[in-house]
Parts: sequence; C-alpha cells; structure tokens
Amino acid sequence: MLETSARLLRVLALLQAQRDWTGAALAERLDVTTRTVRSDIDRLRRLGYRVRSVPGAAGGYRLEAGSALPPLLLDDEEAIAVAVGLRAAASGTVAGIEETSLRALVKLEQTMPSRLRRRIDALRSATASAAAAGPTVPPAVLAAIAEAVHRREQLRFDYLDRAGEETRRRAEPHRLVYTGRRWYLLAWDADRGDWRTFRVDRVRLRTPNGPRFTPREPPEEAVAHVLRGIGQTAWAHRAVIRLPMSAEAAAEALPPGSGLIEPVSDGECLLRTGSDSLRDLVNHLSALDTPFTVESPPELRDLLRRLAERYAAAADPEEAAREAEGGDAQPSVGSV
Repeated sequence: MLETSARLLRVLALLQAQRDWTGAALAERLDVTTRTVRSDIDRLRRLGYRVRSVPGAAGGYRLEAGSALPPLLLDDEEAIAVAVGLRAAASGTVAGIEETSLRALVKLEQTMPSRLRRRIDALRSATASAAAAGPTVPPAVLAAIAEAVHRREQLRFDYLDRAGEETRRRAEPHRLVYTGRRWYLLAWDADRGDWRTFRVDRVRLRTPNGPRFTPREPPEEAVAHVLRGIGQTAWAHRAVIRLPMSAEAAAEALPPGSGLIEPVSDGECLLRTGSDSLRDLVNHLSALDTPFTVESPPELRDLLRRLAERYAAAADPEEAAREAEGGDAQPSVGSV
C-alpha cells in the first residue's frame, strides 16, 4: 500500500508538470504496466482529481480543474513561495484575509518536512515589513468588482468622496489596481463621460449590476493612470520632483505607490507625488538617499530652505551664531 501511495504522488507530479501524457509514457516513466497506470488514474479520480482520458492511439491523460479542491502536491520552492505569500497576505489590506491566511499557513506548515520549516522560519526571522497599513476592503467586494470586469457588466454603487459626500455612480469597470496600501478601481464613469479612479474602500456596491458594455481603452496603462489620478485628486499637496537617475532606476529605488515616474532622459526622470502634509513630503524625499530638485510647489521649496537652515545651525551652532551676529551689518544680496 505504501508503494502504491508513493506511486500515486509520482503520477500526480507528472500530470502537474506536463499537460498531456500517454498511458505508455507514464508506464515507462513509472516502470509499471499501462494497466497499473489506468488503476492509478482511477484512484486519483476517486480522491477528487479530474483526470481526463482520450481514447485511441494518440490518446492519453490530462489533469483538469475540478469542482472541489483536492490535496495539492508542491515541490520545495513552490511550498516556500506559497508560505511566504500567505505570511504577507496575513498583514494585507483585504478584510478578514488575515485569519484565513494564517489558517492556511498552519495547515501547510504542519505537512512540511522539517527542512522546509527551518528555511521558512529563517526567512521569517531575518525579514521585517515596512508596509504601511491601509484601509481594508471586504474580499467579497473585490471579487464582485473583478467579476464585473470579467463579464463586462456596468457597476452600480454609492461612493463616499473625500469631503464625506455620498453620490450614486454608474461605471464601466476596467481594472483593479493595488498600490501597496490601498485598492483602487479604474472605470469609465457613465454619468460624467470620463475616466475616474475610485477608492474601493469607499465603494458600496448595489445589486444587480447594470447592462453589459463594450470595453474602452484608457488613455494610458491602468497603473500609471491610477497613480496620476491619485496625484491630482487624493493629495492636498502635490509635488513634481526631478531625480538624477533613469526611470528604471527610480522604479527600483522607490517603494510601490510612491508616485508616478516619468522619464526625461537616460539619466533623469520626474517623480509626481504628493501628501496631505508638506512635512510628510519632506520625510519621504529625505528617505530617498539621492539628490533631488523640487520643481513644484514653491511651498515645499520654502519649507526645505527653513529646515536646511535649522539643520545647519544644529550641526554647527558656533557658525550659526556668527552669522546671526553679523546679519545686520552685512547687506543682503539685491539690497540697496
């Protein structure tokens, strides 16, 4: 029985690794007869795996998706990837997914050999997350929006804007976009006749959905359009920053959701970003650890000048005192 169970796992692994197998090829790989292969396939079907068979000389076996979730067979790297993904999901922004992810992770780790558990424990202890917490979204809302995108059905929903006002909207959903902190919906607003970006945590879906629609193409790629829309509407202070690096290098250096990166040349790019606080913008830019130039707004440049004077005085108080003493005697540039 133990030999049969081990062979079933090998059959399952082969069916997962390659789309189609003939009975003869499986028999040769397993060093058994084709009759034994047919018996093993029947056992897999009884366990819940949908293995389709095609009769004839060119026929064979194919593993298909079923109506229930049977046991999975993962190799070492796949198991580690799933465990890491579940651990990350447990601190995500989908409401209720934390408990579900942790339950699945416990089940997975219970079945893992000790060598894999040690690797995952080492990875967990050696890493820390800097992800910022964001508003959570019910998974049913994400699933309903995704289904509407797939079926090309108009969404009807109530939307709460930044001012706290609720409006009823009709929109043709195009894409869900996750920035690392918030979920957004890019959609064609049927009443306003233009593309709009909606925060999904402020969406209250109405049922049933509206009529089917013919998809439209937004003026630019979905993620770029959403990031640009966030910069135009979501922040009280918007900024354009010139960075002395390529757009590709900036994309690698900046965390997801930092803003929209626009190439200027091979060695320069613009970062369009923003915040509800100028000081938060300064902190964000200071963390870049690279030279930068503020193109706009002027209020951000003024704040940087004041902070630069304060930091210089803190670094060299004697020099700051000398400058203060001689400030009245020395005319400023441009004075008469």
